[in-house]
Amino acid sequence: MLVDSLSGTWRTMSQQVEKEAQRLLRSIAVPLRATTWKCGRVERLLVNYLRTQLQWRGRNELTVRDVMQHFNLKGRRKNEFLDALKRLEKRRIIRIVAV
Repeated sequence: MLVDSLSGTWRTMSQQVEKEAQRLLRSIAVPLRATTWKCGRVERLLVNYLRTQLQWRGRNELTVRDVMQHFNLKGRRKNEFLDALKRLEKRRIIRIVAV
């Protein structure tokens, strides 16, 4: 059991993970670098999609929900995608901004 820092209520680990996933879905992904060196397949797809959106449509930021709809992600692939977003943010290739 964990204590939620905002409301002070007790949450289980699965509730905490679900809350984090919902926060990511409402966020905006902003590309900082266009490198995919040492990235996996999912990370490369994500960075290339953000790069093409910037080049062809001039959109510097995309909502995470729109990107997930583009790749048609469900179930386990959705979790892999969210993990890839976190890894890219940790490596400072993209920035995730809360809305």
